Parts: sequence; C-alpha cells; structure tokens
Amino acid sequence: MTADAPTPETDVLIVGAGPTGLVLANLLGAMAVRTTIVERNLTTVAEPRAVSIDDESMRAMQAIGLDDVVESIVSRGYGSRYLSPSGRCFATVDPVVKEYGFDKRNGFQQPDLESVLREGLRRFPTVQVRFGCEFERASQSPTGVVATLKSADGSSSSVAARFLVACDGARSSVRSQLGIQMVGSTFAERWLIVDLVKTSNRFRHTEVFCNPRRPCISLPGPGGIRRYEFMLKAGEDEATATNEAFVRNLLSEVGPDRDAEFRRVRVYTFHARLAEKWREGRIFLAGDAAHLTPPFAGQGMNSGLRDAHNLGWKLAEAVSSESADALLESYEVERRPHAWDMITLALRMGRVMMPSSRFQAWLTRTGFDILGLYPPAREYFAQMRYKPPPRFRQGLLWQDGRAAAATMVGRLLPQPIVETAERKRCLLDRVLPDRPVVLVFDENPDRVVDEGMRQQLEALGASVVGLTPEWMNPNPTSFPIVRDVSRFFNKGRLAGYLGHAFLLRRDRYVAATAAVGNLGQLAGYIPYLCSRRPGAGSVAPERAEGLEIAAKTSPVGNATWRGP
Repeated sequence: MTADAPTPETDVLIVGAGPTGLVLANLLGAMAVRTTIVERNLTTVAEPRAVSIDDESMRAMQAIGLDDVVESIVSRGYGSRYLSPSGRCFATVDPVVKEYGFDKRNGFQQPDLESVLREGLRRFPTVQVRFGCEFERASQSPTGVVATLKSADGSSSSVAARFLVACDGARSSVRSQLGIQMVGSTFAERWLIVDLVKTSNRFRHTEVFCNPRRPCISLPGPGGIRRYEFMLKAGEDEATATNEAFVRNLLSEVGPDRDAEFRRVRVYTFHARLAEKWREGRIFLAGDAAHLTPPFAGQGMNSGLRDAHNLGWKLAEAVSSESADALLESYEVERRPHAWDMITLALRMGRVMMPSSRFQAWLTRTGFDILGLYPPAREYFAQMRYKPPPRFRQGLLWQDGRAAAATMVGRLLPQPIVETAERKRCLLDRVLPDRPVVLVFDENPDRVVDEGMRQQLEALGASVVGLTPEWMNPNPTSFPIVRDVSRFFNKGRLAGYLGHAFLLRRDRYVAATAAVGNLGQLAGYIPYLCSRRPGAGSVAPERAEGLEIAAKTSPVGNATWRGP
C-alpha cells in the first residue's frame, strides 16, 4: 500500500472507539496531538462486554485525568473464591496492596466506562470524533497514511494522517487489509455468558465453580449487576444454550439468580492469539486487533489499555519527528512479550477453573490445600503475585548492571501516597508532570542535586522531583520534593535504590537509574525519551494546549519472544 501522501489533516487517525481507542484518543488529546477517532457504530456500546479493570489500567485513567470519575462507576477491590463441587472454598484471592495506587480488581459496566471516556474527549480541541464512520481501506507512503472512510449515509471521504492506529477489535478491518495473520489457538470449549439486570446474590467477590461436570464463573459488578459464565458441553448448540429454560436451570445450580431478569445471553468461543506483527509502516495494531486473550484472568481489555498507554506518548513524540522510527519500534518490542504473558496466565487459570476430570479437580484442590499451610505461598496467591508484573526486558531501557530480580529498570514504578512539604497528601503521579522525570530517591534530595545539574536535566526535557523515604521530611527547594507515606520504597528491590535516581518515561516505567553522585549519566538518555524542544513544559489533561515537538531519535534493544 503506497501512495503520495497529501498534507496531513490529522496527526493520528484511530480506527475503533472501544476502550483501547478511546483511551488512546484521550492520551493524545492531553498531549495536544491532532487526533481523529472513527467508529463504524453510531454510538459507544450499549451492552456489557469486558467487566473488570485492573490497577495498571486505572493508572492509565489517572494519566488522562479520569481516575476519580471511573472509580465512581466501578465496584472497587473485589477478590475471588475458588469452590469445589461440594461448595468448599479451597483457594482465596483477596488483594489489598495498592502497589500502583489503585485496587487490583474493579468491576464495571463497559457502556458506562465508554461513555466516560467519550465524554472525556470533549476537553480536547485537538480531538475530532466521528461515529457512524466505517474504515474501508488505507494507503500509505513513507510520510503518511490516507484512509478511505464510509459514513452512515453511504458517502465516502478520505482522511490524511501521519499515523493510523487500528483499535477495531478481533475482526479488525485494518489488520485484514494489511494481510496480517493471527497466530495461536481457538479453544474447543464454548462458553455461555449470562448478564443480569439485577442479582439476588449479595456476595461481592467472584465465585469460581471448579466443577468438572460444568465449570462456571460468577462475577460481581456495580449497582447490583452480575455475570455468569458457563462452559458448554459437546452437543449443546447455541439454540439449546440460549434457551431460557436451559439458562435458568444452570443459574439455579450455582446461586439464587434463577428468576433474575436477563440483560444479555450469548455464546462465545474464546481465543488465545497474537497478530504476527503489530506494525506495518505507519499503521499500528492495538487491543484486540493485536491480541486475543481468554477471559479467565480478566486481562483482555486491560491488555489493550496497556497498549494505548505505551503507544500514546511515543506517537506524541513522533508526530513532528523525521527520525523517530526506533522510538515507534519499541512499542511491539515492549508490549508483545507482556501481552503473551497475560495470555499464558489466562490459559493457566483456565486449567484450574476447568478440570477435565474429578481426579484432576481433586489434585488441584489438594495442591492448594497444601500451599495454604505455608503462609508465604498462601499470601502469594491471595495478593495476585502470580500475575506477570508490568515489566519490559527490551526496548527504551538502559540496564543498570543489577540482577534481573533486583533491578528496577524496565519495571512500572510503584505509586505510593506521598506527602508534600506543606503536608498535603496525594498519589505520586499527581506531582509528576507529563514528561520524562528524574526522580531522586534520597534522604536529602535538595542536597544532592545542585542548581546546575537541575538546569541541565530540565534543559534536556526532563523534570526533577525528589522523593524522601518515610522517615525523612521533605525540604522545599527549587524542585518539588515529597515523602513516601506508603513506605513502598522502604522494602524489597526499591530499598536498594536509596541514594539513586530513577529516569521515568512518560508512562512511568523506569528507563534507567544512576547513583545521586552520577546524575549526569541520565542526561545522556533523556533526549531519546523526548523529542520536544528543550525547556518545553507539560500540562495536565484538563489544560492541554500548545505543546510543540521537535525531532530526536531513540535506540531500541532487540526483542526476544517466543509465542504460540
């Protein structure tokens, strides 16, 4: 697909206004990037699909200034109970640690979330929203993309953009036109999804019925809604499975909702697949267009939101750069392995939920019973530490020589509650501007960063922020300093970084570290993370306007990945 590219009408064209596309549009809008988002449907979804949003995704909501609104529409902080065929609870997931500032699991209704995200776009004059507009085809040149779109009235139009991001779901028209294949597997198991208008089940956590006769999951949601998912057997076709009497009989076996009003009843076949590649020239795949995840870990939509958070700031830096290819290449290098980790987690959890025989079910329960006798193992499961942490091993990173288990490079920085010198408390990201940050973790940051070094780092495009451990009060200086109230930095691998600085990317991953006596080392990395003019400021999402971006390039390590 090649063509002479006309002058771009927009910087980024997003195809698909589901959660991934809407979050990406909000991120780009907050960065003052000219963005057009198109959606073939006339409005956002009216029926529930995804039902769980995790702490990492909530941090993306924080980045677009919508975390408070989203928290008001979710059921916060629920866990899971794994039940034997007799109803005995043999394993408990009850995460309470807010490592990234938010509850690890939150139930929501997708129509409500998409409504909040769409409304959020009204804040940004650089974002154009076009519903009832279907993608037909695209051509591209080395400098841009031209997409042909069809409106609801049948008329055609074209949009010229610097980049196109396909967020148009599992049956992506963009991916299909590019000829990119999905690799992986399709489950033989089909599942019946039953969404209720109102539940009589007051239990606030997920119930996982690990019954080889018929596995079932019961998931809570806000406002008294509930979802049930039943595995179907061979010979149970869709007509049989969606018959009202059949559905009500299934409900009667797992709780008090036999007579509840249905909101949606549908059969799904689950997939575990990745696109062969996530980029073709100036066109990128994100969300379900790039990967399909079984629902057992609740990570399908969340993986898409991670894509958006990773890609958004890189596009923002690249829209006016002629040499940002390595920056953009880091998107797939970083996200693909982690997306596969989430697919693998879902497959493993599915094996726990779907024992193939009574003997396998007994072995699973016995294994959890034995693990429960050992407190660290019990806590490992209860706090969801089995979930692959957000971490990159290749990409826009500079290793600090520490062992893989000890280094913070490539990891999403935890987000403690911090306290300012004026004794005001908030989450850490609230005091970090939307640009690279040199976060100085020291008992006395004001004493280890002299004015000349601060000015040098800021001239390169980074901000300097100090963080003191819990036992030290922050001292006001020429840059903000806050105290770690939550004590996250007192323990584990973070404790070993006292007297060091973290170079944070705009998505709050650690790109590099350096001892406070060698901050100049970080100065060499900053230009690879931001292509904006030295000294250019940053703004909160509510105030985004007038950001200017200049050209830089960035090195990216070679990815190593083994998928399906």
